[in-house]
Amino acid sequence: MPNPNSIFLTKFLIFIVFLLQSINCQADVIALEKADSLFQQRSYKEAMEIYQNNYQLGIYSPAMLLKMSFISEGIGDKEHATLYLSKYYDLSPNSQTITKIKSLTGQTNLVGYEVSDGERFILFLVEYQEIIVGSLSLFLLISLIMLWINGRKIAEARYYWPSILLIVLIFAANNFLRAPRTALITQSPTMIVSKPSAGGELIARVEPGHRVKIKSSKDIWYEVEWKNKIAYIKKNNVTRL
Repeated sequence: MPNPNSIFLTKFLIFIVFLLQSINCQADVIALEKADSLFQQRSYKEAMEIYQNNYQLGIYSPAMLLKMSFISEGIGDKEHATLYLSKYYDLSPNSQTITKIKSLTGQTNLVGYEVSDGERFILFLVEYQEIIVGSLSLFLLISLIMLWINGRKIAEARYYWPSILLIVLIFAANNFLRAPRTALITQSPTMIVSKPSAGGELIARVEPGHRVKIKSSKDIWYEVEWKNKIAYIKKNNVTRL
């Protein structure tokens, strides 16, 4: 029979790893609070630097994306203003956002902004990923304490399954919880073709503002979904969301 104390030590070390990740996330939250303070003081350049650093790390909120879009539009960078609004739309879809994107891009009929209920649920989980991981880590700590207290009395493996399940859920939330891969068309004009080559049949010739779902990557091409059909687009014509 496995030694309860050795099992506890292994789980405790795993918990420490997750705890360090949570501490790092807390540092990011503090940085965002500083950026929000700078934004309120109209120190937009300094605030934008912090926002962009966190955005590159995948740390953002709907409010942060709106502020980034506001700053970008203010300096005449409509491409990035549209990019941040498009990402904001995934988290908080509404008609006003679409209207604003149409205004920024000069487009009247935008493709690729339809989001299914399943995709919205995944996006919801991604938005609250830190809270989910933190809550699971707390439950794991409680379970480890209970195992430590009752370790000598517990002889059956079934008592360890809750802790094992929590470890698996935390690992999955940290490493596999990702939003669907989408991209914003940012070049004018952009050719969408039937094959990943210059000889592919032209499906559409579009302007910036439309979005595509990325299926896979092939050399300089993305395999994408365009109006419910498989198509191809050059990577340098789009910006990943």
